[in-house]
Amino acid sequence: MAILIRCKKCKTEMKLSTKKCKKCKAAIPAKGKTYKVIVRYQGEKTTRTTTNLELAKNIESSMKVDIAKGEYKVQKKKPAITLHSFWKEQYFPWLKENKKSWNIDNYNYKNHLKPAIGKKSLDLITPFDIEKIVLSLKKRKNKQGKPLAAATIKHQLILLNRIFNVAEQWGIFSGQNPCKKVKKPKLNNQVTEYLSSNELSSLLDVLETWEDRMQASIVLFSLYTGVRPKEVFKLEWRDIDYEKKTVTLRDPKGVLDQILPLSPKALNVLEDVPKEYDTPFIFYSVSGKQRKTIRHGWKQIKELAGIHKSFRYYDLRHNFASYLVSSGESLYTVQKLLCHKDSKTTQRYAHLADETLRDAVNLSDNLLEPKAKGEVVNLGVHKNGK
Repeated sequence: MAILIRCKKCKTEMKLSTKKCKKCKAAIPAKGKTYKVIVRYQGEKTTRTTTNLELAKNIESSMKVDIAKGEYKVQKKKPAITLHSFWKEQYFPWLKENKKSWNIDNYNYKNHLKPAIGKKSLDLITPFDIEKIVLSLKKRKNKQGKPLAAATIKHQLILLNRIFNVAEQWGIFSGQNPCKKVKKPKLNNQVTEYLSSNELSSLLDVLETWEDRMQASIVLFSLYTGVRPKEVFKLEWRDIDYEKKTVTLRDPKGVLDQILPLSPKALNVLEDVPKEYDTPFIFYSVSGKQRKTIRHGWKQIKELAGIHKSFRYYDLRHNFASYLVSSGESLYTVQKLLCHKDSKTTQRYAHLADETLRDAVNLSDNLLEPKAKGEVVNLGVHKNGK
């Protein structure tokens, strides 16, 4: 048994009589010391910490009495739960009940986190382990043979950080969250993927004569509304109010049900949608079932229209927002139409708003130029000066 004092500067533990730290040479203060009681018994070490010497002596004495009576019980530390055990037994069941996009987290965990650190206990996962995951992901390629996007890598760190936070909230993990010491990749959310006027014109020409009218309807509706692809495929006829000219997005990503206005062109698309099956879904797939994708059809449409290769079907949403902002609509309006929960997400279009402001300033030069002699410049001021 022993009672030691701890150097406040370098945390070195020393005997009670020590006046100066042997490691960092710092003077040991007369007051404000930290005392550590250490007991070794049956191969296990137990420690108690206090700031009062008399209390430390009482703790040591009490432990000695308990050992002499045979009543001292070694408090063995329970092994921490592994990441996978926590995921499988507690976190994942909770996740399915509390997050709409739980399937995405499940995919990321199974494919990226579980193979790397699933068998490690939570208290043994280090920042270095996480850095190795990041390095591995940077070397990995997606199904198209391209390096994984920075956003994909960042999502793994966000997921792991959330797992540790929840484990701490539930009293399952009490250590330091290793994710806090790992820097997340910086993302460039500046939107550049939108259609030029020539590409837009070409796309509309292709869609006008496209043989698969369902595919054409899906692309046109996405173009005129900016609705997320998954929400387009979920739409049912009950969600359309022709009288009010609105569409209801039920349980959209991150927000409550949303009611959005529909433009005349979007309503015309709905009028022309094929209705071959008795199904509640507007944009159905085989036998009237809910559609999951339009990837194959979109690839063909894009190639025929001569649209640049990097432009995805999802980018029709960005195109919708970009055209609105470039035309002078406020970022607040675009945020509402895109159902962005956080205004920071809409800020990716801010550079387009800046360009619109620049055009307005340039236009003001022409408006304020002196006119021909005798011509009155109307600045909105009445002749009487009011």
